[in-house]
Amino acid sequence: MFAVYGLQGRLYSGPLDRVRELGAVQAVARLRALAPVQQQDEPDLAERLAAREPGPARGGGVAASSPALAAYAQAAGTDERQPLSLVHQLMSRKLVTVPLAATVGQAWSLLARARVGQAPVLDPAGSLVGLISRADLLRDDRLPAELAEIEAWQARLAAPVAALMWSPVPSAQPDTGVREAAQLLLELRLPGLPVLDEQGVLQGFLSRSDLLRALTHEPPLDLWS
Repeated sequence: MFAVYGLQGRLYSGPLDRVRELGAVQAVARLRALAPVQQQDEPDLAERLAAREPGPARGGGVAASSPALAAYAQAAGTDERQPLSLVHQLMSRKLVTVPLAATVGQAWSLLARARVGQAPVLDPAGSLVGLISRADLLRDDRLPAELAEIEAWQARLAAPVAALMWSPVPSAQPDTGVREAAQLLLELRLPGLPVLDEQGVLQGFLSRSDLLRALTHEPPLDLWS
């Protein structure tokens, strides 16, 4: 299940297919496509996850484990590898957020101190209204023409973060499938997805780095069997 949030609150809640059809979301995605996300390993990973089929157990999205594998794992004294299939199993629970009232300079400093590339933007009530990334803050078409002009940079840093944030922004729920989340990241070129519960309370954030980390640094876990 996905939802879309903007300055007017929750605009949509439902399946992935309808998110693709929302004009406001597509308009923002087209604008962001003019300045694509830096191409590294992570976009390739999102594409792989979006295209990969889940295991045999279609109903719950978790493949049945093999008795032989379980017996081997027990004999070897190791845990049986379990598939990761839901967003809450991968998302970062350390909540780094940017207040809507922040300036571009304040948002940059906050992201730099937290050592993250992006963060949800919350209004004074704590509701999700957008997403901001360091890539957005440094887009070439938004930088002052004369880099040496101090006044131009001061004006840039004093601009409201709302002028640069991604809004409206899609979000996932903790029980959303990882494969669907990866599809949305790929199709809309999102750096990540805020994860909110049914009441709209922020629970975590799923980034492309989280997907990569799950495949390389968290044994004994597999994405799918």
